[in-house]
Amino acid sequence: MTKKMPAAAGPAALPVGYAGIHGGIVELLDAARQAAARNVNALMTASYWEIGRRIVEAEQQGKRRAGYGEQLIARLSSDLTTRFGRGFGVNNLENMRRFFLAYPRSAISQTASGKLGLSELALVFTLPWSAYVRLLSVKEDHARQFYEVEALRGGWSVRQLDRQIGSQFYERTALSKNKAAMLVKGAVPKPEDAVTPDDAIKDPYVLEFLDLKDEYSESDLEQALIRRLEDFLLELGDGFTFVGRQRRLRIDQTWYRVDLLFFHRRLRCLVIIDLKLGSLNHADVGQMHLYCNYARENWSMSDENPPVGLILCADKGHAMARYALEGLPNKIMAANYRTVLPDAELLQRELEKTQLLLESGDVIRKPGGRR
Repeated sequence: MTKKMPAAAGPAALPVGYAGIHGGIVELLDAARQAAARNVNALMTASYWEIGRRIVEAEQQGKRRAGYGEQLIARLSSDLTTRFGRGFGVNNLENMRRFFLAYPRSAISQTASGKLGLSELALVFTLPWSAYVRLLSVKEDHARQFYEVEALRGGWSVRQLDRQIGSQFYERTALSKNKAAMLVKGAVPKPEDAVTPDDAIKDPYVLEFLDLKDEYSESDLEQALIRRLEDFLLELGDGFTFVGRQRRLRIDQTWYRVDLLFFHRRLRCLVIIDLKLGSLNHADVGQMHLYCNYARENWSMSDENPPVGLILCADKGHAMARYALEGLPNKIMAANYRTVLPDAELLQRELEKTQLLLESGDVIRKPGGRR
């Protein structure tokens, strides 16, 4: 007689009302994580404003003595990174300095009452730090104020803010005959603007501020891309000679850095390469022309041709490479440059390939090491 095996137990029946309990807990945790990210961002932004204030005041109210401001930020970057970890690179300290200059004490005194401690400042700066970094890229004061006001009024995410700045929403609204309708339309988010609670809590700036480890930080990503592009251009064997990385230049009272500087032997000109972790916008092109004009006056030799700029945008899902040739003296020279320089589509494909490798963890380089 064959003994029957007991039937496998089926899935246990869910308790009555489970879906409601589960859904409520998900909403609770999402809200808690978003609130935690907002609180951390507020205190982080307040701290960065205060750091910017101390840097500016150490520089005699932003009027940098020759070399002093540069030395101060470089030393602070080294010492703070040793003590607190990521988040205090030279570029971020420069952002803090510029943040204070854009929002001086006089500009926020009406909003903040009494002594400006961190808790009071945290109530003033209600956008995430990454939003203020994006706003700082808008040079014109009225445009920057417009984007800030609309971001606050419309509850824009950083992605929506970035998209509106990139599409020149301020200029389009100013030219529109029906500004109210433009503002209403601009306030409507697109699906790609959404930021999940997971995105908010894993914001690279937040992770760096808390010195929490992630797969890689934004600065790791940027450095890995720059090094790979440097190797790639040299491997092309097409006349590129490496000059420098993270080369400083000063325009008026503002310091900038170009990511890579090459000399092209066939064209006899400098090639300035700037990497953007995001989409290309009008300000990026204008900034590259500033770099080229500066390089022509300060870095090029008298017998060299005018510098050329290359902007590489490592936007998620869509990389872009663009040469800035519009500033050359004539169309014949621009056409000659195009025939000699690597094709922009080739560079774009290499950028996309490198991004995929980075996302899989295959190309991230450790400090001091090269692959």
